[in-house]
Amino acid sequence: MPQQDKDLSAFISRVLVAIALAGLAWLLWTYRSLLLLIFGAVLVAVILGLIAGPINRRLHAPRGIALAVAVLLVLGLFGLALWMFGAEIVRQAEQLSELIPAAWRSLEGRLEVWGLAEGVRQSLGGSGVMSNLSRMVMSLGGGIADLVLVIVAGIFLAAQPRLYRSGLLKLVPARRRGLAGEALDESGTALTLWLKGRLVAMAVVGLLTGLGLWLIGVPAALTLGLLAAILDFIPFIGPILAAVPGVLIAFASGPETALWTAALYLAAQQLEGNVVDPLVQQRMVNLPPAYLLFALVAGGLLFGVPGIILGAPLSVVVFILVKRLYVQEALDTPTEMPGDKAES
Repeated sequence: MPQQDKDLSAFISRVLVAIALAGLAWLLWTYRSLLLLIFGAVLVAVILGLIAGPINRRLHAPRGIALAVAVLLVLGLFGLALWMFGAEIVRQAEQLSELIPAAWRSLEGRLEVWGLAEGVRQSLGGSGVMSNLSRMVMSLGGGIADLVLVIVAGIFLAAQPRLYRSGLLKLVPARRRGLAGEALDESGTALTLWLKGRLVAMAVVGLLTGLGLWLIGVPAALTLGLLAAILDFIPFIGPILAAVPGVLIAFASGPETALWTAALYLAAQQLEGNVVDPLVQQRMVNLPPAYLLFALVAGGLLFGVPGIILGAPLSVVVFILVKRLYVQEALDTPTEMPGDKAES
């Protein structure tokens, strides 16, 4: 074949590859919400794997039976919690729905006396803050169907992880499948370790917050503690969101109670950041705080509220994949992997 024809053929091949990559990028962007749901299902599968793993190893039960026991155990724990605390949580939630608007009006009254009400209204976007918040909560409730889909898909993924892993690797050229498999395994290990640490931190924050609010005398302490534990899953933003209703309700009882409540939330987060996190990070992937913060912002810009919720675990996976496939493989730079000693 003449050299000119070879050059033309190579040029056409490069153009086709570029078009294919552009089409793939457009497809991923168009269906980015679906990709987030898939990652949510992976997260559910990892959580179920954390529970089913010890059952499988210690009882020597088949994986399917261990997974079924794990699912039943999770459902049983939720059922037991609802049976023990459900009525109280519902009562306190109803109390919160009445207390928060009243507390907001009380705060507005105090701000009027101090001459700060108008400035606060303008900074918050007008006087309809509570109604806007209510609409946002209602819009979040519309994601229940997506949540059910993620849970069901997560169970299927947890039942046959090797099947889906091998199917994913078949999309990679044969000569790179070994490297891709190692990267997937390392990211899975990092995600598992991160989840373990996060769950420990959530439990500590929720327990301390609920107990502290009860001692201070803030209403609905149990529900506020549960809310603090759940929102602590979202770094940086979650603790702030959890503190807002607690401090707002405490403000209705007086500025002194509000100060004690704010100090409690701050102390719980300081304890988590300076005691709990350093302990659990000895055995989990250590993400740079600035990277994690920008990952949450990027998740919010790309996916909205679900992106903020799942931004932290997604950033763990991306962080490990970049280190393994680009920094370590492409640049031939040694890096520490999950489970290694945390970087100083």
